Amino acid sequence: MLYQDAFLARLEAGVRGALPAWGVGADAAVRLLTISENATYLVDDGGRRLVVRVHRPDYHTAAEIASELAWISSLRETGTIETPRPIPGLDGTLLRHFDDGGARRHVVAFEFMAGKEPDASDDLPRWYRELGAISARLHRHARGFAPPDGFVRKAWTFDTIVGDGAYWGDWRAGLGLRDDGRALLQRTADRLAAETAAYGAGPDRFGLVHCDMRPANLLVEGDRLGVIDFDDCGFSWFVYDFAAAVSFQEHEPYIPELIDAWTSGYRSVAPLSAEDEAAIPMFVMLRRLQLTAWIASHAETPTAEAMGPAYTDGTLALAERYLSARP
Repeated sequence: MLYQDAFLARLEAGVRGALPAWGVGADAAVRLLTISENATYLVDDGGRRLVVRVHRPDYHTAAEIASELAWISSLRETGTIETPRPIPGLDGTLLRHFDDGGARRHVVAFEFMAGKEPDASDDLPRWYRELGAISARLHRHARGFAPPDGFVRKAWTFDTIVGDGAYWGDWRAGLGLRDDGRALLQRTADRLAAETAAYGAGPDRFGLVHCDMRPANLLVEGDRLGVIDFDDCGFSWFVYDFAAAVSFQEHEPYIPELIDAWTSGYRSVAPLSAEDEAAIPMFVMLRRLQLTAWIASHAETPTAEAMGPAYTDGTLALAERYLSARP
């Protein structure tokens, strides 16, 4: 239960104290936008708006955050993707810090990007077709990207997604999960371990990805689809980007339509093999298991509170269907 009121009050005070480093008055309007891994604030200084992200304690190192910003800068410079510019401080540095009772909090500021997230009331296949094209451009850039010295990002493998080294906690702690459910999910995890190993992680299938292009990190304005929040970018399977893009909606009946739209958009830019497309349901199930753990380990976040034990129940239903389709 990290993000309780007292902690959030300290973070807002830290953000206000850091604002002069970007040439913003400490009396600017500061509003909490989201809590997920990080706490993100909208700052309005008389018409100039920026988004300030305070990083979750003990999640990313300073080197990892600097590497994220380096990739964002390269993506912007090459025109690969529309994403907000990281804003340097008056001293030219992108990554800043403030003291929180002796603990160092990492802080980054970005340009404000207007728009709304696409939802089920929109033409979702249209936007997932565009997202497929964006993903293909991003992956093409990643394959040719020459990381700067010291570049380091997390690797999202089976072990770090749902295995013993999982970054987001143990799926066995899923909210409301009982012994029979754990047994079912263990069979599912065992199957996924074998299937991901058979699929492999060669350079044609595994590389630098965004890893969180879900609707909450997409901004629609007119015909533009912007992508924000590269906080989870790292090394994983390229088609895992689709699984991440349907986070928290994996159970919806329209997912096959979104797969068709995403793969169509992807192929409008770059090749996608039939084997890669066939692997998408495997990665969707893997992501669902990962998010079942995330909800339990991030129970204080609004997303986790909205999902609750019902999400675990949905995971069990998906796991039953997944295994029955693969006898």
